[in-house]
Amino acid sequence: MVESTKARVLIIGAGSVGAVVTRKCAKNPDVFSDIMLASRTIEKCKVIQKQIGSKKVQVAQVDADNAAEVGALIQRFKPDLVVNVALPYQDLSIMDACIETGVPYLDTANYEPPNVAHFEYKWQWQYQDKFKDAGIMAVLGCGFDPGASNAYCRYIEKHHLDEIHAIDILDCNAGTHHKAFATNFNPEINIREVTQVVRHWENGEWIETPPIMDPGCVHMTYDYPEAGPKESYLLYHEELESLVKNIEHLERIRFWMTFSENYLTHLRVFQDIGLTRIDPVKFQGVDIIPIQFLKALLPDPSSLAANYQGKTVIGCLCTGIKDGEEKTVFIYNVCDHEQTYQEIQANAVSYTAGVPAACGAMLMATKAWTGEGVFNVEQLDPDPFLEIMAEQGLPWTVTDSEKLP
Repeated sequence: MVESTKARVLIIGAGSVGAVVTRKCAKNPDVFSDIMLASRTIEKCKVIQKQIGSKKVQVAQVDADNAAEVGALIQRFKPDLVVNVALPYQDLSIMDACIETGVPYLDTANYEPPNVAHFEYKWQWQYQDKFKDAGIMAVLGCGFDPGASNAYCRYIEKHHLDEIHAIDILDCNAGTHHKAFATNFNPEINIREVTQVVRHWENGEWIETPPIMDPGCVHMTYDYPEAGPKESYLLYHEELESLVKNIEHLERIRFWMTFSENYLTHLRVFQDIGLTRIDPVKFQGVDIIPIQFLKALLPDPSSLAANYQGKTVIGCLCTGIKDGEEKTVFIYNVCDHEQTYQEIQANAVSYTAGVPAACGAMLMATKAWTGEGVFNVEQLDPDPFLEIMAEQGLPWTVTDSEKLP
């Protein structure tokens, strides 16, 4: 359990993940005395505020691209912590506002330039000295993957293996939302992520392989706990970059995610006809960005929760040395879509992303996580993080396993 405190938290972003973070913070009044949910579209905030039905939750309109506007909101509300679950494009402006106002910062996804489908930590890592000089802490990537996945790796290194040599992060959504095509979080961000060239790290270098829609992509069948065998595709994910930097004896790290053939078929068609483009095109004399138009056509991820069935299984398969012998362990969480909807009207994908952010915010608010500068989750103590995640609905299991080829 976290110690009782009375912190004020500003949550920026009112999408499906932001709704989960807000609801979880509201369910922990011993930690958070006041909550403000802010978004460019205040109507989204008001819907979540009404659903929660707590006087502790205030709402505000803010343009998160505008650091001065974010800073002015911080000055008015005077939070002890800012949780950023807005778009990855807005990370730097919100970080700038936190530095200017001296307020700690936490997010769930690393910065991505709007005009380039490429994400890496270099932009945010460059803020290390700025946060140190301001005497405040920034925690990056505190969702599930990244976030819980980073903590899982550090936990295994701390308690189960003397050295980790190989990590395979496995992300399976075995649920169905009964839609022809939909994404489980922001469609624009999701599609930009999965259409990139794939990278994994091995023997001291990054190795590129084709994107998941390409016939030459790398994939395998993996037998997931409670979900069974699922086709899993090699994908680049941001936590690979930080874990390579922070896990000392690492020789290889890969990220795998499940996709149905239906999903991939739709994605190939969208790409072939240009709907996944992120550059502007002229339509009736107006510049539009095709992927943003596609986003407007697709179901809102928050609308999927009511009819979602099945489970997610996300974990880290770690191979290394224990007492001089090679050993492989699997640490993972199983989350049920119907159960998360019953609890807080969210699907399991949004739930697994939002709960760790709320838990990280609790640890920062109670000073269980402290520091000055910019931190990735694996640089912090995993024990209180995993303990509070279990209390808040994301229990975890560790079991002996077989390593992947």
